[in-house]
This record gives sequence, C-alpha cells and structure tokens, in this order.
Amino acid sequence: MPLKLLDTYDLSKYVIILTGATDGIGKEMARILSGFNPKRLILPARNKEKGKKVLEFIKSSNGHTNNVEIWEMDLADLQSVKNFANKFINEVGELHMLFNNAGYVGGVEINKTKDNLESQFQVNHLSPFLLTLLLLDTIKKSVSAKLPGKIAFTSSAAHFDGKIDFDNLNLEQGAYWNPLKAYANTKLMNVIIAKELGRIVQNENISTYSLHPGVIKTNVNNTSDTFGYLVISLFFLFMGETAEQGAINTLYPVIFPENKETGKYYHEGIEKEPNKIANDQEVVKKFWDVSEQILKDRGMI
Repeated sequence: MPLKLLDTYDLSKYVIILTGATDGIGKEMARILSGFNPKRLILPARNKEKGKKVLEFIKSSNGHTNNVEIWEMDLADLQSVKNFANKFINEVGELHMLFNNAGYVGGVEINKTKDNLESQFQVNHLSPFLLTLLLLDTIKKSVSAKLPGKIAFTSSAAHFDGKIDFDNLNLEQGAYWNPLKAYANTKLMNVIIAKELGRIVQNENISTYSLHPGVIKTNVNNTSDTFGYLVISLFFLFMGETAEQGAINTLYPVIFPENKETGKYYHEGIEKEPNKIANDQEVVKKFWDVSEQILKDRGMI
C-alpha cells in the first residue's frame, strides 16, 4: 500500500490519541498523523525521555509538532491508565480517534505487572480495553455523521494461532510458558474487542477496527535479553517490512473516509476474515463481560 494513498487527509477537526508512539510503527504513525494537521495529537508515553525523542523525530521529519503533546501513561499500571483518562476528560473533553497501538511480547519467564496480572494480558488487552471504556462516552459526545469517530486496535496475524481460555485468561497456568502463544492469545483478544465494540457502537457514528500491520522491523519488547525477543527480532530483521509501511497499513483503513464499516479485521490494509473464534458471539460476549468484571473487581470502572 503506497504512501501516496495517505497524502491528502485533513484532520484539523480531529482530536487523536495514539498509544505506543515511542517505537516502531507507532512512531511512524505519529509522524504521519502530525502531518495531517490534527486539532490535537496526544501521545501517551511511559518513558518521558522517549516521548521527547518522538517530538524531536517528528519535528526533524516534517516540523509539525505544534499540536502534538506527550502525556504520561503506563499500560502496565491500571491506575495510570485511569488517571490519564480522567485527566483527558477533564482537560480536553473531546476525542474523535483512538489508536490502541502499543504492544508487548513476553520473555522466557512470566512477567507480572504491579496489578499482579501477566504483562501481555494487561498491556496488550486489558489496559487498552480500560482506556477505551473510560473514553467511550467522550467519543460519543464528540462525533457526528460529518465527523465520525474511529477506534482502532493494532492486532497481528498471530491472532489466528490464539485461543480464549476462560480458565487461564491471565496466561499463567500450564506445564510450560510460551510467550509467543500468549502473545497470539492477546492479539485475538484485540480482534474480539474491536468486533464486539463495533456491534455496540454501530449506531453512534463510530467505527472500530483491528489491524495486522504486517511483519515489521520493529521493537515490540523492552526485555532484549530474553529468548522470545531474540527469536522475534531475528525473524523481523530478515522478513520484516519497514515501520513506515506498517504505519501506512494500519492508518489507511481507519482514516480512509469511505470506510465506514465497523468491527472489521484488516490484514496489511486489506479487509480479511479473522479467526473464526471472533465470530462466535457467545465467546465474544462472555469475554467482554469477563474483562469488564476484572476491571470492576479492581475498582477501575
């Protein structure tokens, strides 16, 4: 999908949040989006120094940083996500596009967050789900038929190897730990949430998307000494496309103005049928409800 397809968009009426903008395709997505003159482009970042470097990267690339802001948020901390959402609602109160793009792949050992949840389950699924739920009313109030809302989840073709095990959603049980299998499960969760959310908001002038950007030469893990990271990095190094191409594959289905269908899965920018589990409404509804209950039990919603 060529870059010229993203040459002419005007996002001057749009307030946008993009997670995962400090590395890889997210960094390129931030650069591209900033060039479309958004009303505000807010980039949540766990690491402030990386946030500053993103601003420097954007400024050196296209100079469009006047409307770009770095806000603090850590997806490995549910309270941090809630604090971000509350601040955004109080200080901005307007949102048209939410890109849940941040991702994480675990290593040879199970890694827990401060919320005592497996890191991939929280960073890839539960925290983006929380952020979306907390900001949903704001999006509903902000959008219209002429200014439609967009909610996107960066997933992966790995989701075809995923499953939903309601007895092991936190990805801890079993005779051995497989970080790539756990990653596939969380990417399936992204597809399921996008699909169910699309059904819920279908009459709200909001479209939802789950997207596989392609196999990208990018860093999806901060634990560079782990076996999982080394295997993935070598694969991406030899097989991956550029981060810019991944960003285009992710952005195009979302901001293309004629694309108003909701809940669809896109593979490198092209609509494709997802894992059949995502079409099992009984599983989808149960997974949504269980995810909500986990957040309720922790006082997040």
